[in-house]
Amino acid sequence: MDIRKLQRAIVDGLEDVKAQHIAVFNTEHLSSMFERVIVASGTSNRQTKALAASVRNSVKGRGFPVLSTEGEDNGEWIIVDCGAAVAHIMQPAIREYYHLEEIWGGKAVRMKVGEVNTKLVKASEPEPAPRKAPAKSAAGKPAARSAPRPPSKKTAAAKVPAHQVAAKKSANKTAAYKRVAAKPPARKASVAQAPAKKAAARPARKAPRPA
Repeated sequence: MDIRKLQRAIVDGLEDVKAQHIAVFNTEHLSSMFERVIVASGTSNRQTKALAASVRNSVKGRGFPVLSTEGEDNGEWIIVDCGAAVAHIMQPAIREYYHLEEIWGGKAVRMKVGEVNTKLVKASEPEPAPRKAPAKSAAGKPAARSAPRPPSKKTAAAKVPAHQVAAKKSANKTAAYKRVAAKPPARKASVAQAPAKKAAARPARKAPRPA
């Protein structure tokens, strides 16, 4: 049995159903029962069951036997025993809790997994056209902003010369001083003169005649 073809069949079956974080480990030095342990994650019970079915179909389609499948009742952790290779299909929480990489992850096997090449462009697919930058004027600003905007009220008021503003303030102060100077005198002065007038108006008393 060619172990490389068997592990390739298992990985292809996992990739067909979008398995996550596929890892392949060489376990020949740890156990005489199998040579490879393959661990992958599925986001739900439905996906883990679909991954297990896809692995079985891929392995059988290439002429390799599938000895047993365990854990399909709940779908949290499904084990597909393919003889020389065992596939562990687990949900993320279960995989993080049991962390099989600490047990079987002594020797990782390098394989071309679909997750590694997800950002590469295939030869049959055209490359996306680069986006064009917006047109700019000679000054380096976008052409839409090159037209001048009408001045606002604040800008128009700021354009009045400073000497005109100072002259206007001085004229206002002078007018205020003139209004204060033009007011009539206070009534206290007239009140103070009133007793003198009354005293002048009274007739002088005559001296009494002798008897």
